[in-house]
Amino acid sequence: MATFISWNIDSINAALTSTSARAALSQDVLRKLGTYDADIIAIQETKLPSEGPSQKHMELLADYFPGYKIEWLSSAPPAKKGYAGTMILYKESLTAQRLNKKLGAPETMDDEGRLLTLEFDNFYFVNVYTPNSGDGLKRLEQRQQWDALYADYLSELDKKKPVIACGDFNVAHKEIDLANPASNHFSAGFTDQERQGFTNLLAKGFTDSFRFVHGDVKSIYSWWGQRIKSSKINNSGWRIDYFLVSDRIKEKIKKSEMIDSGPRQDHTPILLEIQL
Repeated sequence: MATFISWNIDSINAALTSTSARAALSQDVLRKLGTYDADIIAIQETKLPSEGPSQKHMELLADYFPGYKIEWLSSAPPAKKGYAGTMILYKESLTAQRLNKKLGAPETMDDEGRLLTLEFDNFYFVNVYTPNSGDGLKRLEQRQQWDALYADYLSELDKKKPVIACGDFNVAHKEIDLANPASNHFSAGFTDQERQGFTNLLAKGFTDSFRFVHGDVKSIYSWWGQRIKSSKINNSGWRIDYFLVSDRIKEKIKKSEMIDSGPRQDHTPILLEIQL
């Protein structure tokens, strides 16, 4: 049985080194994740500098997750500094080859550290932090281009061996994937265009593992906005974090669920268990 975890951490530096109340909550989550003994842990929105994690960051990560190798990809010029970014931790007993892939995405999206892929013996593992369409949907057109390119990329990988793709996809696919669909049809993450992009991705041969396991269960989310302090208490959330698997291995899924992050708002980690 293989166990995978994915989490948008909203700044590794803040989570690891800050002394704020929020950092303390993040550190509680990190300690909890360490108890799962996961084979692979994917992290999004690392917000690290272009040169990546510092020696201090690496030491602190090793304290939480001893016995892991680490691959990272940070935002680099011409993209903004300290923005986006992805990381994968995987057990030292595993062997992986990193694939350095650029999608040919618009603007600086390819330089923002959003796509990190590792090839293992019998599957590809893809960690993604999908671009947000932004305030006023100013980046929606570019986001649509990203979605199409990313779907084609996963499809090409899938021709060679099964794919497990995870991360913050920045889209609630169906109305049951957010608490208040009626008022959000023109909000970033729930436009018709973004939802169709996700539908198109699944149609290329991929399964939303959470829906495969749980069906049309409602009111289970992976993200609660920080701007409204009561959003998590009231469960006014969105499900925008996913584990997708190639259709041909979907029957091997044993578990797909959220990991409770306690009172910490923003993203909660997600878990996949699959027989590979």
